[in-house]
Amino acid sequence: MTEAVAPLVEQIQMGELPCWRIRIGRAEAVVACQGAHILSYGLDGEQPIIWNNPDAEFVHGLPIRGGVPVCWPWFGDIARNPPAVQHMLTTLEGAPAHGLVRQGGWATGDMEVDVNSVRLDFHYRTSAAEMPGWPHAADLTLSVEVGERLTMTLTTKNIGDQTLTLSQALHTYFAVSDSREVGIEGFTHADYYDCLDGWQRKRQNGEPAIGQEVDRVYQGLPSRLGIRDPQWNRRIFIETTNTRSAVLWNPWVDKSARLTQFADDAWQRMLCIETARVMDDVMVLAPGETGSISATLWAEPL
Repeated sequence: MTEAVAPLVEQIQMGELPCWRIRIGRAEAVVACQGAHILSYGLDGEQPIIWNNPDAEFVHGLPIRGGVPVCWPWFGDIARNPPAVQHMLTTLEGAPAHGLVRQGGWATGDMEVDVNSVRLDFHYRTSAAEMPGWPHAADLTLSVEVGERLTMTLTTKNIGDQTLTLSQALHTYFAVSDSREVGIEGFTHADYYDCLDGWQRKRQNGEPAIGQEVDRVYQGLPSRLGIRDPQWNRRIFIETTNTRSAVLWNPWVDKSARLTQFADDAWQRMLCIETARVMDDVMVLAPGETGSISATLWAEPL
């Protein structure tokens, strides 16, 4: 009988960035303290679930491309967010894409270990000094639970005296055999904003497919989505809580050539389905109120 291997949680260095490596059973994840950014996740002997970008750069203050960036308190271009989210800022000038916490240093918090999983928490407290254009007080926690499944939970507590209206996303890059050949499940008949066509609101007829650049913000989605990958003989499941929106993104050929930290052909090996609270689905927190979103990821054979 094979002796069980004890869980391993260790700090490692990736370039300039301190990271945590978490192993339990066949599962391994790596998380950077900058941005509480999950860099990779998968099981021994299987294709990875989270796309670990080989061209990512690990530099202080530089957002990392790939893995799972945390987007908060807005998603994408602030000017494309609902007015209530924009009004949280004193000025829109210079507001970085995807919010304020991707480049911040998150503190390591509680850890819980059992026979099946390891949970490690990361904490971030906003401050007007660090965020002069967003003068609000909030406590953020990203809980990362690693086992045969990966669960990510982003929790916000409003510790200020004003109501907060937030957009946010767990901007997940999934590893796929070929983005053109996978099935994208759970989106049929959902409405979406087409970011590449003047943000027009449209209806999804049939499954979405990657045959060109795709950038869509879907609304009213079910709690379970999937990626069907015949070449790798698997289906990735995405089980979400407290969210009805998600972003579907693939940069295709031309945009890939313009992106930094991204190989020209990397679009073939990744597909983003981003668990989110965006557009019609923003989060509103009164003073003292707490809200969270979560996503659990795993794969099963077809």
